[in-house]
Amino acid sequence: MSEDQMAIKDAVARTIAPFDDEYWGKTDETGDWPEAFCDAMAKGGWLGIAFPEEYGGAGLGLTEAALMMQTVTRSGAGYSGASAIHLNIFGPKPLEKFGTEEQKQENLPKIISGQEKMCFAVTEPNSGLDTASLETKAERTNNGYVINGRKIWTTGAQRADKILIIARTTPKDQCAKPHLGLSLFYTDLDRGKIEANPIPKMGRKAVECNTLFIDGLEVPKEHLIGEEGAGFKYLLQGLNPERVLFAVESVGLGFAALERAARYAQERVVFGRPIGQNQGIQHPLARSWAELSAAELMAYKAASLFDAGQECGAEANAAKYLGTEAGFTACETAVLTHGGMGYAKEYHVERMMREAMLARIAPVSREMILNFIAERVLGLPKSY
Repeated sequence: MSEDQMAIKDAVARTIAPFDDEYWGKTDETGDWPEAFCDAMAKGGWLGIAFPEEYGGAGLGLTEAALMMQTVTRSGAGYSGASAIHLNIFGPKPLEKFGTEEQKQENLPKIISGQEKMCFAVTEPNSGLDTASLETKAERTNNGYVINGRKIWTTGAQRADKILIIARTTPKDQCAKPHLGLSLFYTDLDRGKIEANPIPKMGRKAVECNTLFIDGLEVPKEHLIGEEGAGFKYLLQGLNPERVLFAVESVGLGFAALERAARYAQERVVFGRPIGQNQGIQHPLARSWAELSAAELMAYKAASLFDAGQECGAEANAAKYLGTEAGFTACETAVLTHGGMGYAKEYHVERMMREAMLARIAPVSREMILNFIAERVLGLPKSY
């Protein structure tokens, strides 16, 4: 890392230092959104790390954003911290890349400062990862569009002011290709037209996910991002950065759990010796360190390729696969190292293991990543 990158890491660490295990344990228990943490990150200017300076951002790249997010999860914040700000880092990129200058000037500074809160509605109950089969419709009117449909796993909808939403503007059977005819909108989250219901889930209670029921949401034509029907193409622009961020976040979480496990193994004495003196404890921890470190290298390789404007699909997908698997294994190993106390909330490793499971599933499954590598890297026939 360069001196500037190390300075970023240190500065982020100082910003989040007040938010300790007790803080994150409490948010996990109560389900309260980590407002103080988000405010501190916004005040520090970190929400705009990857956005141009003319909109209030820092003008840095994916490498710096990844470094920041890994520092967040490694602090012990885990995905309760990362997911609270994750969407701000690259979620608005379609708006920056394809929006009008008026749209960018109106919205990006508010997102970066934390004044405006957004959610991103893509996934639907009946389509999952098959984005081309989305059923939510945006029908044209004299003034714009009316959107009707359902979305699921929409993070942060309980507090969002705005919604970035993809919907079908041209029926699938009228399009030359299935992924065409989808359009992207950034508009007001009108709670009179959108019902958001939180989904009870395994972990990361403080950052809620929702099922959305959208009935007659009126969207001005000025809120269309880019060209009508090109929304799927715009979404693709953010896939590789998202995979890299999930990779480093999981690696950071894994290292956080590993550090706590190693400390416990040094302090816990059974049969007259610290349990960390036993190879049965040492070897799984050492193996996790090696796996996390390897995944970390792949993630930053992908980030550096992206920042250089080079193709990085294989590396980004591999990083997401390796990082999330290594992160979960490290958290599981940390729980087992603590023995019975690993099952107790007191040591926080059980919280970390629950959160680590999330990244193995979302935003893309392990199996779809392996499908991509098999087809695009190894040249094997498409299997789905």
